Amino acid sequence: MGIQSYSLRGFGVDGAIEQTHKLGLHFIEFFGAHFPITKDKIKIDEMNKKLAKYDMTISAHGVNGFGADHDKNEVVFQFAKMAGIKNISANPTPNSFDSLDKLVAKYDIRISIHNHGPGALYDKIDDGLKAVKGHDKRIGFCADLGHYIRSAEDPVEVIHKLGERLYGIHLKDFAEQKKRTHGVILGKGHLDVPGVFKALRKVKFPADGALSLEYEETPNDHPKLLADIGECLAIAAEGAQKNKQG
Repeated sequence: MGIQSYSLRGFGVDGAIEQTHKLGLHFIEFFGAHFPITKDKIKIDEMNKKLAKYDMTISAHGVNGFGADHDKNEVVFQFAKMAGIKNISANPTPNSFDSLDKLVAKYDIRISIHNHGPGALYDKIDDGLKAVKGHDKRIGFCADLGHYIRSAEDPVEVIHKLGERLYGIHLKDFAEQKKRTHGVILGKGHLDVPGVFKALRKVKFPADGALSLEYEETPNDHPKLLADIGECLAIAAEGAQKNKQG
């Protein structure tokens, strides 16, 4: 279990890393503002040294856009390879897939398509499945369960349907199954937390996939934010334990 650093966007990168450590987590999925894409190996090595101090690993990076420009796409993969990142959370345009087929094969790094919710390219489960059909199996999904709730999809069903192509999870809950709503503590909205962990076990979610809590509320009210994140992590741990015992 890790965290999407967007949850901690009210902190600078050093603060986000420190808070992740204080939360007892060893995996962090960086969003671009905390760890911008770079070709500078020195900067990448410096980041990994910071993380090593806390016994922390980058589980994924994103969400990154991809288009038809193969060379531009490759820069993201070069960065990920140097940083030791195995999963790139992505929002690829339809004309990017031929390029991505080549890049996931060349670098052996997964693309995890993020759904983004109502009105987005990959709003519904079937939108994503149609997009990856016939493409390299390393092109899969980062299922943002909160956004699937906004799209009136069942998060547990999402996990089962995406199955072996599921490489990332943004563990998130929303109050209502509609476009405009607000985030809530895990299990207080439409997320069946034990059911999610049972489904992840059933589909054999990869050990090196990116399972990230993402909590988007009150980014600048640090005491409330950290208390809410701590509560979400406790609920997730309880849900995982229930499934393990079952």
